[in-house]
Amino acid sequence: MDLLLGPFAEFAFMRRALVGCVALSISAPPIGVFLVLRRMSLMSDAMSHAILPGAAIGFLVSGLSVPAMTIGGLGAGLAVALLAGFATRTTLIKEDASLAAFYLMSLAGGVLLVSLNGSNLDLLHILFGTVLALDDQAMLLLGGVATVTLGWLALFFRPLVLECVDPLFLRAVSRLSTATHLSFLAVVVLNLVAGFQALGTLLAVGLMLLPAVTARFWAEDLTGLLPVAIGVALLASTIGLLVSYHLSWPSGPAIILTAGAFYVLSLVVGPRGGLLSRLRPMRHLEA
Repeated sequence: MDLLLGPFAEFAFMRRALVGCVALSISAPPIGVFLVLRRMSLMSDAMSHAILPGAAIGFLVSGLSVPAMTIGGLGAGLAVALLAGFATRTTLIKEDASLAAFYLMSLAGGVLLVSLNGSNLDLLHILFGTVLALDDQAMLLLGGVATVTLGWLALFFRPLVLECVDPLFLRAVSRLSTATHLSFLAVVVLNLVAGFQALGTLLAVGLMLLPAVTARFWAEDLTGLLPVAIGVALLASTIGLLVSYHLSWPSGPAIILTAGAFYVLSLVVGPRGGLLSRLRPMRHLEA
């Protein structure tokens, strides 16, 4: 019990890291579930890198200021999403290709800005985050993003599900199609910015997508996917923090690697399409 509870009972920074990860685990995985259902997983990875130049500009203006870097990251992420959408609708290039082009330019520009005007430590902080150094502003941001995300899901849950299943039907019977799509992209960017504060731009998408993909091996509908994804994220965050404390590993990579370990385990033993489940003989008419 001392190995499990001792670090959180003894050190305030571990408790703050755990609370921040809990807030992120409640808000990001449900968005990841819908990204997976809409086959937009790689888009979220591109968007996580696209926020880097905005965060870098905020860093150059105000240093490691949470409000400045948050505003900059939101602006950059939304700008890349809008530019990629404009290029897709006005040229022959497909959405995935235009998004990849803009996010690569954004990533390179952000790294260049930080490298020219900051130190290697600043660059590592922005790229990989500092979950063990969350201050009051970062905690408020994570809690606020979780609140906004859950409120948005409550308001747009039905049209969001319809858009995942049949976007043309939603467009025909409701005026909420455009509002649902655009607000969903905004919530994705918002959660990536929140994840950036804890896990950095390179790992922010990890706690959003890995639990969502893992949940597909344990549940088959949204009533199961959402709680399983949140539960996997909570377990990965807690175990990752404990592993980083006891083994002196970086906390962000430890959390994401733990989530990855849950995915690999589910890939093998998951009852919904895991490797072992596919090897067992099927019952009559089950095929």
